[in-house]
Amino acid sequence: MLVHSRAGRWATWAGFGLLFVPLFAVPLLVIVAASFSTNWSGVLPSGPTVAHYGSAVRGESLQALTTSLVTAVAASVLALLLGSWAALAATALGKRGKRVLDALFVLPVAVPSVVVGLAVLVAFSRPPFLLNGTPWIVVLAHTVLVTAFAHQSVSAALVRLDPVYEQAAASLGARPAHVLRRVRLPLLLPSLNAAAGLCFALSMGELSATMMLYPPDWMPLPVRIFTATDRGSLFTGSAVAVVLMGTTLLVLLAVSRLRTDASFR
Repeated sequence: MLVHSRAGRWATWAGFGLLFVPLFAVPLLVIVAASFSTNWSGVLPSGPTVAHYGSAVRGESLQALTTSLVTAVAASVLALLLGSWAALAATALGKRGKRVLDALFVLPVAVPSVVVGLAVLVAFSRPPFLLNGTPWIVVLAHTVLVTAFAHQSVSAALVRLDPVYEQAAASLGARPAHVLRRVRLPLLLPSLNAAAGLCFALSMGELSATMMLYPPDWMPLPVRIFTATDRGSLFTGSAVAVVLMGTTLLVLLAVSRLRTDASFR
């Protein structure tokens, strides 16, 4: 919309294509092609087959997909609750207090995720908070890693929120809890849904911290993909990766639909 001439628009689309296709589209398309192949002796994989998807949607792979979904949903809910609560509480703090709170929530994403995994492993491998060897330590690590994104999303939405609605409700005698429940949260719903989708997608693809923490009976799908490709099962790993991508996209589309529906109410 900012480019008014036809030549400028064509140049913009051409530049976008030159960047998007080789950097984003081609690698994903190669993974999809590999998932339908039996060998890779040339530039591209060959030998069409759908057999890899048989093992990608049953047995250990299906269990790993279920594990990833449960972990991502639990981590997203916890991150949304913690991040939203902190963002709402920060509005009552001064500028210095808000900066300190923001820094605390951003800290886990400012360091490598493997460091977060090690920190969680060391902190929760001794009583009274002994979580090592349980699924909860994986959920906790994912929550720590994605809460920052929920916090930042809700904080940015609060900055853009027009205070006139809250002032009008307060002037009519509404208590702060009622204003929060009936005014602020409904206005924040699109941002909350967007934050939930982002947290879910990041949790579904998290690998570094998970590799240090997961117990044998709680293996998420990214770990399953890594172990399959590490053993040389490239084509099966590609099929499992496509299942992971497809599942994540379906959930994100559902969340986007909820946000669209909410915007019309």
